[in-house]
Amino acid sequence: MTYALHLLVLLEIYLVVAASLNLLIGYAGLLQIAHAAYFGVGAYAAALLTMKLGVGFVPAVAGAALMAGAMSLLVSLPAWRFRGDAFVIMSLSVQVALFAIFYNWVELTGGPFGLSGIPKPAVYGIDLATHGSMCAAYGVMVVLCVGVLGLLQRSPFGRFLQAVRDDELAARSLGIPARRLKVEAFAVASALAGVAGAMYAAYATYIDPTSFSLDESILILSMVIVGGTGNVRGPLVGALTLIAIPELLRLAALPDALAANLRLLAYGLLLVVLMRLRPQGIAGRYRYE
Repeated sequence: MTYALHLLVLLEIYLVVAASLNLLIGYAGLLQIAHAAYFGVGAYAAALLTMKLGVGFVPAVAGAALMAGAMSLLVSLPAWRFRGDAFVIMSLSVQVALFAIFYNWVELTGGPFGLSGIPKPAVYGIDLATHGSMCAAYGVMVVLCVGVLGLLQRSPFGRFLQAVRDDELAARSLGIPARRLKVEAFAVASALAGVAGAMYAAYATYIDPTSFSLDESILILSMVIVGGTGNVRGPLVGALTLIAIPELLRLAALPDALAANLRLLAYGLLLVVLMRLRPQGIAGRYRYE
C-alpha cells in the first residue's frame, strides 16, 4: 500500500509539471527543452526557503513559483526573435546553463552533493509526514493547478494562444499581442513547474542536480507528446504511461542494468510507434509539427 501511494505521489508531481509544459506545446506551439531546469529552480527555491529561512510549506511553494516564473524570462524574451529549431536550441542552452548552476554553485545548492534534510510539508500546523496525507494534500494541489490551466485554456487568453500557434502573422495582423502572450505563457508554465519542484523537494527531502538534468527534460517532454497535446487529459495519460513502464519492468524482476536499458528502449519504441500511427498522442487533439 505504501508503495502504491508513493507511485501516486510521483504521478501527481509529474502531472503538474507535464500539464504546465502542455500549455506551451499544445496551446502556444512552443517546443522547449528546459522544463526540468524550471522544475529544479522551484525545488531548490523551496528547499532553501524552508531550510535557511524557516518559512512554511505554502509560502515556500509560492516563492518557488515566483522564482521559476521570473527565470522564465531567460527563454520567453529571446522567443521574440527565435523560431523553430533555433528556439529549441536556445531553450536547450538555458537547460544546460541552469543545470551548470545547480551543479557548480556549491555554497548555495550543495553542488553535486545536493541538499538533504528538507523538512516534510506542514499546512496550518498539520504535519504531512505520511504517504497518505501527502497524497491527499498533493491531490488538492493537482486539482488547483490543473483547474487554473483549464480555465486559462478556455479563456480568451487560451484562444489567443491557439491563434498565435496556428498562424502568428495572421494573429498579429488582427491585433493579438503575440509577444506578450508568449511571455505570459512561459511565466505561467514555469511557475507551475516551480510548484511541482517544491512538491518534489518536500516529498523526497533530498534533491541534487541529477533530478533536473537534460534527461529529465526529455522525460517530461515525452510525457506530453505520448499523452497528447491540446487538452487537459493528455499529460495525465502521458505521465501515467511513462511512470508505469519502469514499474512494470521492476515487477518482472530483471537485473537493474538490463531494466534501465529496456526502459529507454521502451520509451524510444513508444515514441516511434506513436509518431507513425498517432502523431497527436494517445489522448491528444493538436498535432505538433
